[in-house]
Amino acid sequence: MKISELANKVGLKAINEQPDKTIDGVYISDMASDIITNAKPNVLLITLQTHKTLIAAANLIDVAAIAFVKGRTPGQEIIELANRVGIGLFSTEDDTWTFASKLAKLGIQ
Repeated sequence: MKISELANKVGLKAINEQPDKTIDGVYISDMASDIITNAKPNVLLITLQTHKTLIAAANLIDVAAIAFVKGRTPGQEIIELANRVGIGLFSTEDDTWTFASKLAKLGIQ
């Protein structure tokens, strides 16, 4: 599923503009080391964290996009870093469980 299609279906708010990549799955983590070790390329990364090490880890793995839960949004420095490496950033007011449940209902796991 394309990020734009997913964003429309689950109400994700775009924080920046990036290529409309295809999402192959989901990974949920707040720890950069866990993301580097276990996440797969082209996933939608779901997290609470908004620090720059998260962007570095996501870039290393080549995630499709990052969704921040509970209405969190990163600072401008983090947005600019994501822009430089081509990672789309999104925000949702949902908590992690609620958002992951919406994705599962759409068949995205």
